[in-house]
Amino acid sequence: MSPVQQGPLWTVLLVPVLLAVLALGGAAFARVLDARADGRRITGSVLAAPLAESGRLLVQQRRSVVASDRLLARTGVVLVPVAAVLAALVVPLGGVTASDLSVGIVWFNAMEVVMWAALWMAGWGTNSVWGLVGGYRFVVQGLSYELPHMFALITVATGAGSLSVAGAVAAQDGLWFVVWMPVAFVAFLVSALALSFAGPFDTATGRDVAGGVLAEYSGVDRLLLLGGRWLLLAAAAAMSVPLFLGGGAGPLLPGWLWTVVKTVAVLGLLVWIRSRVATVRMDRFAEFGWMVLIPLTLLQALLVALVVLARGAPSMGGM
Repeated sequence: MSPVQQGPLWTVLLVPVLLAVLALGGAAFARVLDARADGRRITGSVLAAPLAESGRLLVQQRRSVVASDRLLARTGVVLVPVAAVLAALVVPLGGVTASDLSVGIVWFNAMEVVMWAALWMAGWGTNSVWGLVGGYRFVVQGLSYELPHMFALITVATGAGSLSVAGAVAAQDGLWFVVWMPVAFVAFLVSALALSFAGPFDTATGRDVAGGVLAEYSGVDRLLLLGGRWLLLAAAAAMSVPLFLGGGAGPLLPGWLWTVVKTVAVLGLLVWIRSRVATVRMDRFAEFGWMVLIPLTLLQALLVALVVLARGAPSMGGM
C-alpha cells in the first residue's frame, strides 16, 4: 500500500468538483429509486432532474420573511456546503490528499459540528416557527448521533495509533478496519445519514412542519441547503473509505480509482437506505442512539483498545 502524501494545489481545487459530481450522481440515483418505487419509467428526464431543479432554483426569487435575521440565516445556509467541502479536504484520493493534517480525523468531526451549528442558524434566522422547530429537531437528532459517531472515529484512531487519516489508511495494510470494527462502521453510516438530514433522519425538514428548516427558503438559499445535504452525504461516504475500507487499496486498478469505486459503492448504499427506509420518529431515534448505539460503540472501542494493548501499538500522535 503506497503512503498517502500531500498533493499539489490542484488537488484542493479538485475536491469540490468531485464532491459535486458525486452529489449529482447520488441525487440522480435517488430519483431512479423513487421512479421505480412509483412504477414510473426511468427516462433521461428522471436522471437530469437534479440539474433541472438546480437551474430552476438559481433563477427563482429569494423569499424574505418579516423581521428575519438575514445575516444569521444566510451565514448558516452558506456554511452547510462549505463545511462539507472542508471536511472532504482530508480524504485521500489514492496516495494523494489535498490536506495531510496530523489530526485529520478530528478535523473531519469538527466540520460536522460546524454544519450542525449552521443548520440550526439557518432555521433560527428565518424568524419562522417551522424553521425554528426544524432547527431544534436537528439539535436533538445531533445529540443522538454525534456521540456514537465520535466513538466510531475514536475507535479508528485507536486502531491506527494516529489521528491522521493517512495513518488510518496505513494501519489497514493487510486487514481493513471494517472487518474488526463492524459496529463502528455501521454507526458511521447511520451518522452519515443523520448529519446530512436525509431520510430516514429527515425530521428537521419534515412535511409535518411544512419543510422545517427549508420552509422559508427559496432560490439560491434553498439550492445551497439542498445541495449541501448531498455534499455532506458524499463527503461522509468518501471518508468511510480511508477510515474503514483500506483507502485506495485493491488489485489491478490504481489507488485513486479504487477510492472512487468504494466511495460510489458506499454512497449508493446510503442513497438506497435513504430511499427505502421510512422516516424515523425523533424520540425513537434518540432512544435508539442512547440505549443501543452508544453502548455498542463503547464496547467496540473497548475491544479495539484491548487488541491494540495486546499488540503493544505505539501511542497516538496528537492525543
